[in-house]
Amino acid sequence: MLKLIMGHKGSGKTKLLIEMVNTSADVDQGDVICIEKGKKLQFDIKHNVRLIDISEYDVKDFNSFFGFICGIIASDYDITSIYIDSILKICSDDLVEFEKFLFKLNNLIENEGKSIVITASGDSSALPENVKKHFVA
Repeated sequence: MLKLIMGHKGSGKTKLLIEMVNTSADVDQGDVICIEKGKKLQFDIKHNVRLIDISEYDVKDFNSFFGFICGIIASDYDITSIYIDSILKICSDDLVEFEKFLFKLNNLIENEGKSIVITASGDSSALPENVKKHFVA
């Protein structure tokens, strides 16, 4: 299942993401991954969550990010949930490419039975309806 948390800066997206990550850490029967740019969440999420600082890897666009996620899933069959903070800061703010990325990602995780939650800063009204169906309230 793919979920998207989108809103303007300061709207509480990361706080909601942290709550969701920590809940998954408590209840999931598998591994939980959290991907962010930098290490600002290292003291906010539980120790049993694998925190990945994406800036340590050469990931700068949606295609390389998709490959990165495929590699993570391929290397660990026990992953149940992946959380991604501020994806538009990691890749770009190109909403057309973002839509293509979400489509590919949704197809991947539907086949794998994984859950991915993504936060993004921006105006959600600019996104098409097929992306808005993934919004978290």
